Amino acid sequence: MSTERKPAEALDRLFQYMISEAHRGDWGMDIDHWDWVPGVGVISLMEYATVGGQEKVIEYLLQWVNRNKHKADGVKVINALAPFAIFPELYRQTGDPWFLQKAMSTADWMLNTAPVTREGALEHTVTENVDFPEQVWADTVFMAVLFLARMGGLTGESRLADAALRQTLLHLQLLQDPATGLLYHGWNSREGNHMSAVRWARANAWITLAVPQIVMEVQGVADIPEELHSRYSSLAAALRSCQAGNGLWHTVLNRPDYVQETSGSAGIACGFFKGVKNGLLDSSFLDSARLAVSGILPLIAENGQVQGVSGGTPVMPSEEAYNTIEVYPSLYGQGLVMQLLAQELELEDRQL
Repeated sequence: MSTERKPAEALDRLFQYMISEAHRGDWGMDIDHWDWVPGVGVISLMEYATVGGQEKVIEYLLQWVNRNKHKADGVKVINALAPFAIFPELYRQTGDPWFLQKAMSTADWMLNTAPVTREGALEHTVTENVDFPEQVWADTVFMAVLFLARMGGLTGESRLADAALRQTLLHLQLLQDPATGLLYHGWNSREGNHMSAVRWARANAWITLAVPQIVMEVQGVADIPEELHSRYSSLAAALRSCQAGNGLWHTVLNRPDYVQETSGSAGIACGFFKGVKNGLLDSSFLDSARLAVSGILPLIAENGQVQGVSGGTPVMPSEEAYNTIEVYPSLYGQGLVMQLLAQELELEDRQL
């Protein structure tokens, strides 16, 4: 098997594993829910479909929406907005006005009703019966702000694009450690601190992956603040300095004695690919991204299961607690690896 063929073959295995009905009832792998876990899954499937020209995946996503759209009318929380990020592209593909109408009403809820902190950042709300009052989490930028940016790009409405950029920059300002450039997992506005102040890999991955896409979506609709460029460059440089020799990152970035984690590694590396493509990073970051691909490919089992993915993780009470999170297959793990390999394939195609 040639090196060039490996990502393509792995992508199909990932797809088949993600859509298997055998996962029904499994929190991490059951795709027929309306929440962030399947949301990252379908966002990733859309990436695979558009980059790889996979019509079968578009058809699957349309079927997925038809099966699950009644669940979208449940309680609106930030984490459960992730699936809406595929609606702009589905509207482009089908012209079905329902996708646009539903997405616009959701975007209006975000702008006018969703709770915010005293700084104006979106409060991280979840479907589980637990509250995080006035807490800002890195996850929000991927789960909700990316959708808002895509709606700004689709409609050309500056209010949506401006709001997406404002939220992105606010999250960077509140979460970025000025000493290292890395991001903390969360910020507590009430207490004025970063809680356990942990530089968690997947938190950094959500923003590293989302920012280049947000910038790409709103270019031409809104002006990109220079501070966003500089903060993202600082983040990427800090992350590159933490990368292990095998291409992966440790679950706590500044703790090389801690376990390496696949989903965070894939998200960071995919962000590097997208950052170079969209002009936020120089081409030297491609080497880091490719190193991650070489380290992650062996972690994809023959049945398509991605290994080494840590479970759902709130802001933990201590740095040590992040190293004890259970590892199991999940749609976000599958999906982030899928996005990484899709970018690798696209780059190879551009260079042919």
